[in-house]
Amino acid sequence: MVSKIRSLGLRGLGGYEVSVECFVSGGLPAFEVVGLPDTAVKESRDRVRAAIKTAGCRFPPSRVTVNLAPADTKKAGTVYDLPILLGILTGTGELDTVPQDAAFLGELGLTGELRAVRGTLPMALCAGRCGIRRLYVPAENAPEAAFARGVEVIPVSTVAELLEHLRYGTPIPPEPEPDLRAMTAPVPDFSDVKGQYAARRALEIAAAGGHNLLLVGPPGAGKSMLSRRLPGILPDMSREEMTEATEVHSVAGQTDAKSPIVTVRPFRAPHHTVSPVALSGGGSVPRPGEISLAHTGVLFLDELPEFSREALEVLRQPLEDGQVTISRASGSYTYPSRFMLVCAMNPCKCGWYGHPSGRCKCSRSAVRQYHSRISGPLLDRIDLIVEVPALEFDELKTRQPGESSAAIRERVNAARALQRERFGDSLSCNSGMGQSELRRFCAVSEEGEALLKAAFETMGLTARSYDRILRVARTIADLAGERDILPEHIAEAVQYRTYSLL
Repeated sequence: MVSKIRSLGLRGLGGYEVSVECFVSGGLPAFEVVGLPDTAVKESRDRVRAAIKTAGCRFPPSRVTVNLAPADTKKAGTVYDLPILLGILTGTGELDTVPQDAAFLGELGLTGELRAVRGTLPMALCAGRCGIRRLYVPAENAPEAAFARGVEVIPVSTVAELLEHLRYGTPIPPEPEPDLRAMTAPVPDFSDVKGQYAARRALEIAAAGGHNLLLVGPPGAGKSMLSRRLPGILPDMSREEMTEATEVHSVAGQTDAKSPIVTVRPFRAPHHTVSPVALSGGGSVPRPGEISLAHTGVLFLDELPEFSREALEVLRQPLEDGQVTISRASGSYTYPSRFMLVCAMNPCKCGWYGHPSGRCKCSRSAVRQYHSRISGPLLDRIDLIVEVPALEFDELKTRQPGESSAAIRERVNAARALQRERFGDSLSCNSGMGQSELRRFCAVSEEGEALLKAAFETMGLTARSYDRILRVARTIADLAGERDILPEHIAEAVQYRTYSLL
């Protein structure tokens, strides 16, 4: 007898429907899985056999053939354990036909419990598009799947519970949509920061316009402390952004029952020993890398010159395109990578070059060699370069708290509201403006053009740097609530590119 169970698969960030076909026939006992299964799918045979027996059912002493259709697409992971079990029980008559408008997914334990799988949200979104009305998932994955809407999510803890439900109609309450307010994680506040007003201003501009930022200063000046507080002043995430970020984290296995949905903008801070593949993503079954896990949030690279040249060059194209494509023999996978790049570095190897104390003993050639580890094209993609000086004693001893993240975020939200009104749905912030938007929204006065011309000639700016100055000036004008870009906005934008890296 042949039975068919609807399930779902994952290809990159996109889900697709999979039909699990089970054929139980006479002959010598055997259990074969076909349809391009990987090792994890093949090993489901032992998990399914044990789960059937521990659920009190009889495993057929017959030849069992399972086909995962479409058979020309590679199947990976443990998501097909549950539909294979149901297909066998249906094929042997242990279970009546399951509803055709329902789909099943989940990994089985040997005792019959259901364990969480990766990529639940993308598959749940696909279920709604495929006309699936009910989706049975492991209980741990249910809150994440319920965020998809358009499909009724049934949480299942054990095989025995599911069989009671399918045989006798024992109710299993559907999973409600998760309460996002309960998932908001605390973020460090800017009120803890002492001094560093120029750096705070630069971070506010970067948050308001989605600009890339480089902080340069000696050890202990607060570069990492400032950067880690950036998510607290970024605009609140829209539902679409939450969905996109959660899809990436779900495929990478970064979600769990306590935090099923990404509700706070991601902050990823890989170590400087990270490999190019870990940054961009990859593997035999390609998974998202750090630049995709930072999607809609911040990618923070501390000690920038210590990263390998190959790892840094991986960033160049995703910074321009907002996505990264991983090509393997099995196909190409595209993951989103729209993130703010925030970098921090010392001015020299010892970190004290230019400090009034004179403690730095690095030669100019050594400083130049240290800076040469960062390529010009990468620096050209950074909008703001800010010096973070060491704090003086009078600044450190103050007990008065600085401006809070909530107050800064109000100004950032107001600036982003102007940008949404300006761009509509075409762009999310000023950093994404192309040539047509620059011509339309970044007109400057004659005085402003004179400032730009002087900066272009004296600083040796490239065309990309010129455009970035205009984008930053537009953001500064938005923070000031000005419709036009004024000369003082141009002057402030130019100063963020005046720091010399030798």
